[in-house]
Amino acid sequence: MGIVLSRCRPQPRAIVDTNEYDYDLIVIGGGSGGLACAKEAVANGAKVACLDYVKPTPLGTKWGIGGTCVNVGCIPKKLMHQASLLGESIHEATAYGWEIPNKEAIKPKWENLVQAVQNHIKSVNWVTRVDLRDKKVEYINGAGSFKDPHTVVAKMKNGSERTLTGRNVVIAVGGRPRYPDIPGAVEYGITSDDLFSLDKEPGKTLVVGAGYIGLECAGFLKGLGYDATVMVRSIVLRGFDQQMANMVADSMVERGIPFLHKTIPKSVEKTQDGRLLVKYVNTETQEEGSDVYDTVLWAIGRKGLVDDLNLGAAGIEVKADKIAVNEAEQTNVPHIFAVGDIIHGRPELTPVAIHAGRLLARRLFGGSKQIMDYTDVATTVFSPLEYACVGMAEEDAIQKFGEDNIEVFHGFYKPTEFFIPQKSVRYCYVKAVAERSGDQKVLGLHYLGPVAGEVIQGFAAAVKSGLTMKILLNTVGIHPTTAEEFTRLAITKRSGLDPTPASCCS
Repeated sequence: MGIVLSRCRPQPRAIVDTNEYDYDLIVIGGGSGGLACAKEAVANGAKVACLDYVKPTPLGTKWGIGGTCVNVGCIPKKLMHQASLLGESIHEATAYGWEIPNKEAIKPKWENLVQAVQNHIKSVNWVTRVDLRDKKVEYINGAGSFKDPHTVVAKMKNGSERTLTGRNVVIAVGGRPRYPDIPGAVEYGITSDDLFSLDKEPGKTLVVGAGYIGLECAGFLKGLGYDATVMVRSIVLRGFDQQMANMVADSMVERGIPFLHKTIPKSVEKTQDGRLLVKYVNTETQEEGSDVYDTVLWAIGRKGLVDDLNLGAAGIEVKADKIAVNEAEQTNVPHIFAVGDIIHGRPELTPVAIHAGRLLARRLFGGSKQIMDYTDVATTVFSPLEYACVGMAEEDAIQKFGEDNIEVFHGFYKPTEFFIPQKSVRYCYVKAVAERSGDQKVLGLHYLGPVAGEVIQGFAAAVKSGLTMKILLNTVGIHPTTAEEFTRLAITKRSGLDPTPASCCS
């Protein structure tokens, strides 16, 4: 029998009768969503405890409070991406007249980069701890699990246990990277949980997996001067617009990052010289192959951290390693909620978790009725040539509305800053997916090019507000920018005309 979710929305409550429960709210998980929920609940008068504990990776990597984003996700990823872009800029600078002696000898020092990144992360950990103290959130550095629907047991680092009771509980434990079930995977491979604090240069790296984490890691590793290969089991960037996904992959190949398509690893072995021999097979031809790498990075997806929560004791039902909730983030147990990556079928993005966590706290303790809107959430893949989007993929729009009812506007463009260093503009491309009738409501915007996230963030608000092609094409662009290309989209795929521009200023 499938999960039956309560459709009633939680009602705001005053501070608890402490004789009945210890806390108004217990939050299990100290990542972005959990912390946002905890702090917002306190701001609305609740007594809150937040539990957080990081289980070390097989390599032994561990980190402080703040969750994946701060410690082993968005923040260190963006910093290393920036480091790789800076290296690229140094080599382009000579074309702009800068005199750089012995330019070819310039290269990053991995240990210094890692130290700089980790110093920043530790500063954020510290600020987070201070912020929780100042906002009167009780932080408990222990692993939380259920004893019953209102009771949570925190297991501390020293092995002791502390029992807490709460009127409401929010589960915000997120997920961790998966390892493949092959010989040598856990013993010799690493994940993104390890990469940003790796104490040695990664060297020649095999990235297994072609989701956004895999592509981003391969991209900045190549930009930092390390050979990187991407192994793809099926498709690139599953869940994203596939035309754009394939263009991202092609732009990476152009930069010297090879892809092993329709390929899966069979085993990882350590060689006599300490390197890693990876044996693999092509799933279409059954042809086997092998190569030797310095690092093998698993990026094959993430698993929700439900195993250690003892959810059965609270009666919470699980769906595919995640927790099913209704539109109000409520589980099948009415006073237990979940936010962030642990939720089944929702975008696994930090800003989504933060916004959902805050809205949940306001509904529980502030009298609000606003629920999280998970549609038209913008996101960016920080590949070497960045890709950002908001709204529907072209194929999803066609499937929902029918090809005859969809109009796709598209165009290639030439970023001004690419001209002098003669950088490739082959994959600089924008696309708008719209309804074909009326004022042509925009269903999705897609952008491949520099600073993609900065470009799409503003357009995301417009899409949420009901942007139409009529409005978009009546908007005067800022020149010369790449964002203005959306206001110049005059060619449709249906027309068959060449979307390549002839001039930048007319």
